[in-house]
Amino acid sequence: MLSVIVPVYNEARTIREIVRRIREVDIKKEILVVDDFSTDGTRKILENEIATIDGVRVFFHARNRGKGAAIRTAIPEVRGEIALIQDADLEYNPAEYPRLIRPIQDGVADVVYGSRFKGGETRVHLYWHYVGNQLLTTVSNMFTNLNLTDMETCYKVFRAEILKGIPLRSDRFGFEPEITAKIARRKCRVYEIPISYYGRDYAEGKKIGWKDAVAAFYCIVRFWIAD
Repeated sequence: MLSVIVPVYNEARTIREIVRRIREVDIKKEILVVDDFSTDGTRKILENEIATIDGVRVFFHARNRGKGAAIRTAIPEVRGEIALIQDADLEYNPAEYPRLIRPIQDGVADVVYGSRFKGGETRVHLYWHYVGNQLLTTVSNMFTNLNLTDMETCYKVFRAEILKGIPLRSDRFGFEPEITAKIARRKCRVYEIPISYYGRDYAEGKKIGWKDAVAAFYCIVRFWIAD
């Protein structure tokens, strides 16, 4: 079974649609939605609508703690053999799940990253955001000795026992460099799969910014030095 972890913060406009798209994928699965103390009506939608759907479990934070904290809340609840991270903002397409999980199903991978920069259909936007992604990925690769093209991707897929066995600390977007450093330290077999990407801009609700990029540099060094 596939466990889809959906960290959510202020996604009232998209939460119904992303859950619908996930449910349409013809794979045995469960959906674990973690609301990180949304204030835009997302919480009400989750309580009154999403939580009543069969196969969906919803968890709520009592205060805003960040994406990494939301993922940590979901990990102990995972019941499937494979766990996948899915943002709630419609930038990533759940229809690509079969390709993303196949290397793990075939027994050749422990972890799969969905790369936005390996040839998938991609919206053209935000040049400096792209530069920041490439710089963070390059620095991460220098420390981990991995040859990733997209360390910051949302689509990270794990054998569940691997994910459950890694101690995680980051509360915010530092989750991405932290988990990358720790799977590299554990010599996990990592694959990359090209994915499509429909990125939104800040007017459309994009949340990650330059402060998160600075924090990511710190996390790259921190979590390579100390597990």
